[in-house]
Amino acid sequence: MPLTYPVKAVVIISLVLLAGAVFVTLRPGGGTQVFAEETTVIRVAGSTTVLPIVSRAAERFQARHALVKIIVNAGGSGVGIHGVGTRRFDIGLASREITLKEKHRYASSHLQITVIGRDAVACVVSSEVFHGGVRALSKQQIRDIYLGNITNWRQVGGPDRPIIVIDKEVHRGTRHVFMQYLFGKSNARAPGARLVTGSNNEEQAKIAQSDSAIGMLSIAWINDEVVGIGIRDGERVIQPTLDNVRTGRFPIARNLNLITAGEPQGAVKQFIDYLLSEDGQKRVAESGYIPIQLPHTVSWVAGSHSK
Repeated sequence: MPLTYPVKAVVIISLVLLAGAVFVTLRPGGGTQVFAEETTVIRVAGSTTVLPIVSRAAERFQARHALVKIIVNAGGSGVGIHGVGTRRFDIGLASREITLKEKHRYASSHLQITVIGRDAVACVVSSEVFHGGVRALSKQQIRDIYLGNITNWRQVGGPDRPIIVIDKEVHRGTRHVFMQYLFGKSNARAPGARLVTGSNNEEQAKIAQSDSAIGMLSIAWINDEVVGIGIRDGERVIQPTLDNVRTGRFPIARNLNLITAGEPQGAVKQFIDYLLSEDGQKRVAESGYIPIQLPHTVSWVAGSHSK
């Protein structure tokens, strides 16, 4: 049977307004009346460290705002900053600070930072290495491993096993902060590395699958198979714990940032305000990071110092 006029009208209008919410009522006598509300899409991408927080928050925010759609993707801090700078994304996720070069490159976009939490980067090893005796390393020892000067775990008190050094892609915020701490240079080369990974999830899996690996991860990604080791500083050893980050003792701490082009407006501002609210900050804590409202939040950011 051919479609009647009212049904045809509904089909056509539904296709045209696919990106919005469409409401159709049938009038007495067969006519139609259409009401449409546009759906606002917020495009978010960047750091895989910040991503779990924003993903959790997006679910709760969308449940309360039916006409807002938040699309969250990974890619790394550099991707998030570049995406906002070129207006491809509404919010960039960054687990490091914006570099001077990026500020100049995207000057016309007036990049703005909103801090939503705190984190630290831990030097991590395969559980077999940890249980084999490597519980802490000095900054110099970690440097020498990444430079290729130390190549076997027995050289630092561990098992007689070659070290598998895992690096990260250069645009990753975790690498930026880790290398800044080790070498005073965020883009320092790591000639000792045998493998380069991308996301935290990917690096975590590679280290867990190995029995002799070392790498760098947000402390929220530490588990029984990928163990964070202490940083030896003279006679003391500083463990990668949230408490040591809160008090400023752990030396590789950082802010977790949202990047926008200028001051956030409209639905983007509403979402960022939610992340800064009490409920939004609970998403920070449940993701394994430190909410910014807590007292004694450390202000030192790895990447802004050379020592």
